[in-house]
Amino acid sequence: MISDRAKNLKPSPTLALSAKAKELASQGHDVISLSVGEPDWDTLECAKRAGIDAIVKGQSKYTPSNGLPDLRKAIATQTSNDLGLTFSPDEVTVSAGGKYVLFAAIQTAINPGDEVIIPAPYWVSYPVMVELAGGRPVCAVCTERENFKITPEILRKHLTPKTKMIILNSPSNPTGLMYSREELAGLAKVLREFPDVLIISDDIYNRLVFEMPVAPHILQAAPDLRARTLVMNGASKTYSMTGWRVGWALGPMAWIKAMTNYESQSVSQAPTMSQWATVTAINEGAGELKTALQELKTRRDRGLQELSKISGLRVGKPDGAFYFWPDISSCFGRKYIGREIRNSSDFSTTLLDVQKVAVVPGIEFGLEGYVRLSYALKEERMKEAFKRMNDFIRELN
Repeated sequence: MISDRAKNLKPSPTLALSAKAKELASQGHDVISLSVGEPDWDTLECAKRAGIDAIVKGQSKYTPSNGLPDLRKAIATQTSNDLGLTFSPDEVTVSAGGKYVLFAAIQTAINPGDEVIIPAPYWVSYPVMVELAGGRPVCAVCTERENFKITPEILRKHLTPKTKMIILNSPSNPTGLMYSREELAGLAKVLREFPDVLIISDDIYNRLVFEMPVAPHILQAAPDLRARTLVMNGASKTYSMTGWRVGWALGPMAWIKAMTNYESQSVSQAPTMSQWATVTAINEGAGELKTALQELKTRRDRGLQELSKISGLRVGKPDGAFYFWPDISSCFGRKYIGREIRNSSDFSTTLLDVQKVAVVPGIEFGLEGYVRLSYALKEERMKEAFKRMNDFIRELN
């Protein structure tokens, strides 16, 4: 009854962990989840009002599959300002969330046997999306030595005649680290030698950065790569609109048109009311976003202080997003009441069972020895979670 494709498909580990944490909470346990990749602050007020207004005005019917003209114009203007390039609304497609936009991009570009270079650690869904398109994910491991970012040397090592695409994500999920313009220029120098390789730049966290208005971009460093680069973004993280399901991409017309056709035959469109809310978020949300970023930076700094008190953990300072990526490998080989901690999955499972703290094992992101912790939660709950982690690690023998 079930296709081979579906049989080999595993659920998203982040959503699975979140579901387990919610199940424990429903049983009366005081669970603290550091596993979910979404802001804990509410959707921007201006976006909420615009969504309600759209419903009241009856703006809830079908839109073009590539999105409302007003939204595509807002996206094109914002991205043009960000990158110093000119994008037209015709070069934009909008669909039901950033995840689906990435899925459509890969489905419309990858043929069976094509290779896609994915720097590891990576967002958990990248390899699965490539496999669902019949492609082969080529995971380029980037260790702490490379600051968890792909270098020109690592990139060149993984390029083959079958390489069709590379996916870049900055700031990164799971590390929160960001590529500098100089690092991106180095990658671009290598990519110029391989003119048939497409580039997806996943910019979903590009405004959740602390030292500049927007993260550096490969098209700022190498605008000559524009003809083969897809710029992907969405409303979910920046405007705290994860459930509104609005994502978008800008890029070569042939690719954008193919994505729009694919979207029209699958999800049809992003929710109409959500699209109107996103227009307002983009055009009017800068002030509210600034306030949220100030709070997020405070949480990052306080979180680093608390993590530094935990013996055996090492963690770097993230540039953006809302994740810590601590090294927990010193816990491997130790036991908790007979349960051996052999890897990050054991660590995460046992921590949730014992201390009711949910984290995501690093192996799900393609690199063992780490866990991903979200600090997009209230400071007192974060402190309590890190206290429980400290108690857990101290009790390992």
